[in-house]
Amino acid sequence: MPEPSSSVPIPLDWCLDGRDLTEPRPSPDGAEVAVVVRWQQARAIVLVAVDGGPERVLTTSPAPAPGRGMGAGCFEWLPDGSGIVYVAVDGELWSQPLDGGPQPLTGFERSCRAPSVSPDGRFVVVSVDDAEIWLVDLVGTLDAPADGSTPPAPCRRLDDGTDAFCSDPFAGIDRVVWTAWDPPAMPWDAAHVVSVALDGRDVATGVVRWRPDGAAVQQPRLLDDGSLACVHDASGWLNLHIGSDVVVAESAEHGDPPWGMGQRSFAVSPDAQRVAYARNTAGFGTLCVVERSSGRVTEVAGGVHGQLQWRGDRLVALRSGARTPTAVVVYDTTSWVAKELLAGPVEGWRHVALPAPEPMTTSAHGVTLFARRYAAGHGRLLCWVHGGPTDQWRVEFRPRIVYWWSRGWDVLVVDPRGTTGHGRAYRRGLEGGWGRVDVDDTAALIRDAHDRGWASPETTVVIGGSSGGLTVLGVLADHADLVAGGVTSSPVSDLADLATTTHRFEAHYTDTLVGDPDEPSTARRFEEFSPLHRADRIRGPLLLFHGGDDPVVPAAQSAVLVGRILAAGGRVDHIVYDGEGHSFRDRGNQVDEYTRTERFLDAVRAAPSNASASRRSC
Repeated sequence: MPEPSSSVPIPLDWCLDGRDLTEPRPSPDGAEVAVVVRWQQARAIVLVAVDGGPERVLTTSPAPAPGRGMGAGCFEWLPDGSGIVYVAVDGELWSQPLDGGPQPLTGFERSCRAPSVSPDGRFVVVSVDDAEIWLVDLVGTLDAPADGSTPPAPCRRLDDGTDAFCSDPFAGIDRVVWTAWDPPAMPWDAAHVVSVALDGRDVATGVVRWRPDGAAVQQPRLLDDGSLACVHDASGWLNLHIGSDVVVAESAEHGDPPWGMGQRSFAVSPDAQRVAYARNTAGFGTLCVVERSSGRVTEVAGGVHGQLQWRGDRLVALRSGARTPTAVVVYDTTSWVAKELLAGPVEGWRHVALPAPEPMTTSAHGVTLFARRYAAGHGRLLCWVHGGPTDQWRVEFRPRIVYWWSRGWDVLVVDPRGTTGHGRAYRRGLEGGWGRVDVDDTAALIRDAHDRGWASPETTVVIGGSSGGLTVLGVLADHADLVAGGVTSSPVSDLADLATTTHRFEAHYTDTLVGDPDEPSTARRFEEFSPLHRADRIRGPLLLFHGGDDPVVPAAQSAVLVGRILAAGGRVDHIVYDGEGHSFRDRGNQVDEYTRTERFLDAVRAAPSNASASRRSC
C-alpha cells in the first residue's frame, strides 16, 4: 500500500454508504457470532460462523434498535443458544428463536434497553425508559400481577424507585446489578452500583448500593464466583476492578463515557485467569490482556476495540483504527492472531493509504492540552472540536476526517479540558467553565499550530457540532484573529435555554458544567458563556446547519443567534433541514451538508492572504 497522500480526493459516496456494525456477540457455544447491522434505512441482526462464511439474516420484523459505535444494548443470546432476545424499534422486548418467528415479551409501550438474560435462562432483565429495571419471565415461573394488567410475559419491577436513572443491568442466577445516578450528577460524575438479591420466586429481597468515594462506576458484571467486575475512576483514571482489587492500575482509561448502555470494554476468560481490556491512552487505543495472578500485561493489538466477549479460546471484538476500517474480528486467544468476520465500510477504503494522526501537546492556562494532527502539509488547517463535551474523538476510522484531509486540509482534532481519555481531573477541568475554558483551550491549540508553521489564521477554519459548536461560536466571538471562519451543526448557543429545554438525560448537565442557574453568584455565567449574548462579535464567515426537529439543542436557538449576527453586520449562512434531529440521517441532506461545506472551505482556500480579505471573499 502506498504512503498516505492527500492528492486523490476520497469519493463522498464512500463516506455516506457502507454499513454500521455494532454489538458482535458470540453464541454460547462459540460457533457463530450475531451482529447488529444498519445499512441506509435497513436494520437487522445477522449471523456468521466464527470461522467465517456467508452472513444469514436472523431478525425480520420488527427491526432491531441498534446502539451506536462501541455502544450496544440491543440484544443478548439465550443461554442454550436457541435464539436471542432483542429490543425492537417499537421499544419493546422480543424473543427471536433460530427456528421460528419473533414473539413479543413486553407490552410496556415505553422504551426498553440493554437486555441481560440470567445464566439459567429463567428471566431477562431490562432497563425501561432509563429509569427502571424490570425482570421479565422467560419460562413461566413468575406469578402474574393480581390486577391482570400484564404484558405478554409476566414482569416485575426490581428497582425501588429511589434513583432517577437506572442503566445497564446485568443478570446473575440469584442477583441482578445495574448502575444508577441522580441529577445533577451525570453517570460519569457519580454513578453507583445497585445490587438486588433474588429469592426462589425471583422476588427482590434487598437493595445494596455501592461506589468508591468520589468515583463513578460503569459496566458492572457478575463473574461465575459471584464477584463484581467493573470499571471506576477512584484512582483518577477509569481502571478495571474485580471485587475490591484493581486488575490493572495505570494512567490510561479502560472505558468510555457512558452516553448509552451496553459498553463492553473488558472481557474475562472462561477460566477467570486472564482479562482482555481496551486501553485508551490520550485517544490512541490498544487491546491488552492481563494475567490476574501476576499482573503481567501484554499488548496484543493496536487500534480502538470494544464490545469484547470471550468464548472458549476466541475473543470477539469490534475493532477500528485510523488506517483500518471498522470490522468485527475474532482473536485466537493462544496466538492472538485476528480474523476479520464482517466489514462495515465500502470496499474502496481498503485500497487507499489512510493517514494516522500524530499526537500534539501544548502548555497553556497552567495545564497540558492535547490534540492529534492528521497532516496533509498544504498549509490549511481544519480545527475540529468534538461534541459532548464529555467525550473524545478517539483514533479510529473516521471517514469525515479523511474526506477533508484528502482535499488538502490538515485536520487538528482538539481535546480541550472536559474531554475524556485523559483522566478524571482533566475531564473535570471544564466544570463551571463550559463556553469559556473549552474556547480558550481550543484557541491555545490553534495558536500553537500556527507557531509550528502548519497554517496561518487566513487558512484556518474551526469546525464542530453540538457542544463543539458552542466552542466554534466562542472562538469566532473571542479569538477571531486566529481563524478565517467557522462551520457548525446543531450548536449550543444559549446555555440557559438548553438547561430548560433539552432531553431528560442532559436536563441537569449544565448544573455541573456551568453552575446552578438559581444561584445569583453563578447565574451570570449562563449569559457570559453563551455565544448568543456575544453574537455581535461573531463577524463570520459562519456556515451553520441545524435539524428542524432537534430534541437536544432546539433549532430556535440557532434562529435567534443568526438573527443577532446578521443584525450586527456579520456573515452567516444558515441551513435548516426539516424533519432532521440532532444529526442528519437523510442522504440528500448529508450530501447537501458536504457540498455546502466544501464550497465554504474552497472560498477560504482561494481567498487573498490577509484576514479581512479572506472574510470578504466568503
